[in-house]
Amino acid sequence: MKLYDDPRSGNGYKVRLLLAHLGRAYEYVPLDVAKSETRTPEFLAKNANGKIPLLELDDGRFLPESNAILYFLAQATPYWPADSFEQAEVLQWLCFEQYSHEPNIATVRYWVSIRGTELSRVERELVLQKRENGLRALGVMDAHLASRSFFVGDRYTIADIGLYAYTHVADEGGFDLAKYPAVRRWLDRVRTQPKHVRIDAWPGSPGAR
Repeated sequence: MKLYDDPRSGNGYKVRLLLAHLGRAYEYVPLDVAKSETRTPEFLAKNANGKIPLLELDDGRFLPESNAILYFLAQATPYWPADSFEQAEVLQWLCFEQYSHEPNIATVRYWVSIRGTELSRVERELVLQKRENGLRALGVMDAHLASRSFFVGDRYTIADIGLYAYTHVADEGGFDLAKYPAVRRWLDRVRTQPKHVRIDAWPGSPGAR
């Protein structure tokens, strides 16, 4: 099994974190999105959408999209609920992450801390809007977590993994979590889960040792 990923990507980190929890061995193929390494003919033949993460299975099949990969890997594990309603709740939060959370928090982080180029006038205006929307998403999370330890069924699932990835580095995009105490407590709980790894850890990396 191979994982094609940019080491700085929160979407890729979701997959690496779940694989660490599961103790699954895999080959890591780092790519630099900022250098268009996912736009080469070789990579586009694997994923026509030209995005990471991309999971290559041992039988040669390819699976893109971080939350689809989480769903696939979590089947028949404690990270995917047995109850059908709780399964739907996990999908609800993964949809929330991709629609309300990631487009705002992750995008600003990329523009501000990763890309390494000056923001355009349009981007500077969009940052303000995206920060407002990102704070709104954090508020939704904080309200939900105020009365529970985790997002679904009061236990750690891929809903938590999906939302943790970009939330725990939100400060890199200028998001202040001080006003979200339930979110901060939840981040601490996620960090204490067995076999937790940091975003700078992947097979062979200094953070993995």
